[in-house]
Amino acid sequence: MLHYIKINIIINKENQEKPHFFLGSTLRGAFGVALKKVVCINPSFECEDCFASSNCLFHNFYESKNKAHTYRFSKELGSADYDFFLYLFESATDKLPYVLSALHKMLHETGLGIDRKKHQIKSITCNDAKVYEDGKFNLEKTKIDTANVSNPHSDIRLKLITPLRIKSENKLERNTIDLKQILQSIQNRLCELKNEEKTKLTFEPHYKLIKSNIKFLDLSRYSNRQKTKMKFGGLIGEIIFDEVDPQSFQLLKIAEIIGVGKQTVFGLGEVKIY
Repeated sequence: MLHYIKINIIINKENQEKPHFFLGSTLRGAFGVALKKVVCINPSFECEDCFASSNCLFHNFYESKNKAHTYRFSKELGSADYDFFLYLFESATDKLPYVLSALHKMLHETGLGIDRKKHQIKSITCNDAKVYEDGKFNLEKTKIDTANVSNPHSDIRLKLITPLRIKSENKLERNTIDLKQILQSIQNRLCELKNEEKTKLTFEPHYKLIKSNIKFLDLSRYSNRQKTKMKFGGLIGEIIFDEVDPQSFQLLKIAEIIGVGKQTVFGLGEVKIY
């Protein structure tokens, strides 16, 4: 079973301007700045050759190469507000206090965007338990959830809320995508999060495609950290299936929690099953 915590941040709406269309990239960058300030114990504040890198949450989230990201931001495109979700998976759930401290610092002290605009937190919940209100934290009611799926449906609508980036033969899918590709991507992500070897699907998906209404959305942002423009384009829209087998349904429901495809830490690959 996959263990996770879903953090929900509600921002005070007073005097709030509309955020950037793709807020996920902004959140991830600003969170990194705040997290390093919270956890770094290196006097040089440098990550390269750091004596504490093996036990550092910032290094784990931002500097570790070829390692699964055990967190992801969740925020729809073009939202009118700054409210967002942050998911923690597996071992990262043990670091909840550090993550919450970094989120508080990010919004109240370091700010978001180029102008470092600060925002006041109205409330924070973790798996629906309120942990922050009126400027105070209380983690007594926090609990770690497991990704359990019940009551499978054979007829579903798969909504690609934020760009889905999946490659086939080393090329990004830009027009159509097969459900089996999506399911394999979910399976790969799940194995990574659980620190298990990637495996092919252990079953042959059964489904009937009814209708597909998807398109490629070109999206990019400049990364101050990497000093280059990063591409975040992918498929968005809705696909309708019938006669979906229970195992496929289960993976798709798990994808609502973990995301699908590449760069889920920025909020990409957000899906919803109806």
